[in-house]
Amino acid sequence: MEILHSGGGCDAAKQKMKKDAQDLSVENSLNKIKYKFIIMSGKGGVGKTSTSVNLAIALSNKGFKVGLMDVDLHGPDVPRMLGLKGMLDIGKNNKLAPMKYSEKLSVVSIEALFENKDEAIIWRGPIKYTAIKQFIGDVDWGDLDFLIIDSPPGTGDEPLTVAQTIKDAKAIIVTTPQEVSLADVRKSISFCKTVKMDVFGLIENMSSFTCPHCNKPVDLFGAGGGEKTANEAGIVFLGKIPFDHNVVSCGDLGESLINNYSDSPVAKAFDAIADKMAKLAGS
Repeated sequence: MEILHSGGGCDAAKQKMKKDAQDLSVENSLNKIKYKFIIMSGKGGVGKTSTSVNLAIALSNKGFKVGLMDVDLHGPDVPRMLGLKGMLDIGKNNKLAPMKYSEKLSVVSIEALFENKDEAIIWRGPIKYTAIKQFIGDVDWGDLDFLIIDSPPGTGDEPLTVAQTIKDAKAIIVTTPQEVSLADVRKSISFCKTVKMDVFGLIENMSSFTCPHCNKPVDLFGAGGGEKTANEAGIVFLGKIPFDHNVVSCGDLGESLINNYSDSPVAKAFDAIADKMAKLAGS
């Protein structure tokens, strides 16, 4: 049995009690969330955040209660893509209240904790670990059908913290067809196997572009690489998201592509992937 002494011992005991209380709060929050997905990518610039945002909106449009947690601590773009401004408030139970995008979609991002939205986040691993756990345990998420977690590219502190904290999280990996992206995706798949995280599937983003003049598809970044990589790794290929300039313009304006261009091939592609996720909930 460990004997606690005065001074440092008391501090250690207080820290342990604080950690135990936070772990309990995290567990209580996660128990109210049915399905958790982390959106990953091997490299930046493949449209991971736009995928997170559009899948969250697509699921909420189907009537599910959805939480969108932005753990890209150094590049938190989710609030801007959704047109959300302001800061997080403290709710009645002394927990942070998520920002409301709609009745069915709630959002938490580190950007909503800083008055200066352009302030750089210069944190090392342990602080990131604590912040992400607080995003779960200190936020009043309530009962959710889905929690979508937008992670930074790569296999660093943020996805590792999610894997260690949310044991039943499933990964959705986003890539473009070009080989340099696919090489990094293979590392993401290896990461998931190492930390024993289930991979729900792989999405090939920016798969092709339909020429407005001749109506023929143009493969800007190659073709078929995402599906081939998924097949080789033995994981589900969830589908292709075509390139569409409206994805960029809607993101910049903080508007929903799915709601504004519901008949577009991009919106239909995201909706089809959301249907595959919804099957988990029996819908």
